[in-house]
Amino acid sequence: MMWVLLAVSLFGFIIFIERTLFLHRGQLRTGQFLEGIRNLVSRGRRLEALTLCEDMPGPIPGIVKAILLQAGASESKMRTVAEEAALVEIPILERRIGSIAAIARIAPLIGLLGTVLGMLQAFFGVPFSETVGYPTFGLLLGGIGQALLTTAFGLMIAIMAHIAHHFLHGRVRALVHDMEYTGHDLIQFMQQEQTDGGLPDEETQEPEADQ
Repeated sequence: MMWVLLAVSLFGFIIFIERTLFLHRGQLRTGQFLEGIRNLVSRGRRLEALTLCEDMPGPIPGIVKAILLQAGASESKMRTVAEEAALVEIPILERRIGSIAAIARIAPLIGLLGTVLGMLQAFFGVPFSETVGYPTFGLLLGGIGQALLTTAFGLMIAIMAHIAHHFLHGRVRALVHDMEYTGHDLIQFMQQEQTDGGLPDEETQEPEADQ
């Protein structure tokens, strides 16, 4: 059972590293990115803003792209497409995080099973021992002590898995909050641009004169 626990802990560690790197790549400097998008949109370079969203990793550019594609639509329509884009992005962020939570629940049970099997082995081994009296009792205690190692190891894995799950879940919540803030801010900006005279269209703008 110790080998099983070792395999479970290695599996959880690999998932934790992969999810940490994935979520780290998805984090952007939201304020700086949003300011750049607003500047491009206000100058009528919406196509360039869409291209920037496609080149950037993470869920936030996907939300921004969905809103930009609805430029000129009503606020309710923009919010609807932003919510639909979020429904696509959030499961990607949460992928495999539930496996770490499952490891946190299963590891103590595996450790307990190993302890029970070890104790059964120790008890069943007593009648076949050639020693008698206290030596046999000492041998029994030694077997029980070794069996309890699986429970201790399983509890350690569970504690680390709980910490890893809490950390990753917090990163996902932070990204979701950034998505909500970015979507709301961009929708308000797009509506304000429409109120102030309409969004300039890149295709209808006249080329600027050479300096």
